[in-house]
Amino acid sequence: MSVEGTENPVRRLVDDLTGSLRGLVAVAVDAVYPPVCSGCGRMVGQHRGACPACWATLRLIERPYCEVLGVPFSHDLDAGILSADAIANPPVFDRLRSVAIHDGIARSLVHGLKYRDRTDLAVMMADWMIRASDGNVDSCDAILPVPLHAFRLWGRKFNQSAELARSIARRAEKPYLATALTRTKRTVQQVGLGAAQRQDNVRGAFTVTEAGKAAVFGKRIVLVDDVYTTGATVSAATRALKKAGAADVTVLTFARAMSGLI
Repeated sequence: MSVEGTENPVRRLVDDLTGSLRGLVAVAVDAVYPPVCSGCGRMVGQHRGACPACWATLRLIERPYCEVLGVPFSHDLDAGILSADAIANPPVFDRLRSVAIHDGIARSLVHGLKYRDRTDLAVMMADWMIRASDGNVDSCDAILPVPLHAFRLWGRKFNQSAELARSIARRAEKPYLATALTRTKRTVQQVGLGAAQRQDNVRGAFTVTEAGKAAVFGKRIVLVDDVYTTGATVSAATRALKKAGAADVTVLTFARAMSGLI
């Protein structure tokens, strides 16, 4: 019979053996799949890391920035200040947050996930996105991705935005609405299109399903995409969510395209 407050020697032995086994497995995995830089592929000290050269190219978006569009300011303009674009052209979503400028290793990570099937990068990128969300992931009711059309998904085999959203939801322990929002209009790729063409391309492209309406009505939603460029896609998706009764929509992307600071 065990005495309260004393250590169970069998349990201790099992824990020690389990720890040793995990260590051996880790060594074996590192031998077969050595840790390499997520940006350039050079050997590094641990998995999901970056070498100093690639890390130096990461342009994180830190405060001060516009509270609505998340665009970084070159100097502190006081708390709550909005960018000129946010004032002149208020977005349909409530706020935008992104990890980094779409350049250097940030661009490499996005392209690796999107075009080279590096779905293993999603977990690392999701951790950075939770940090960059400025608390909006913690306070939201649900997380969902910008969906691909069925034909595009069939050709690509996976949705990079869904990989990110699923990882964020899992890490933050939030509901993941995989099918609440659908892409019902088959659009051409946005790459190469101007701002007006992008808006026309995705106008009316998204619909909230009947089941999704109940899931988003009155809720604070985090809408996940990989890159923010002109905002046409996430704006069209947000309109569908707001039409279905979503109370608040935060757009969260890993990277954003920018020409410079304000």
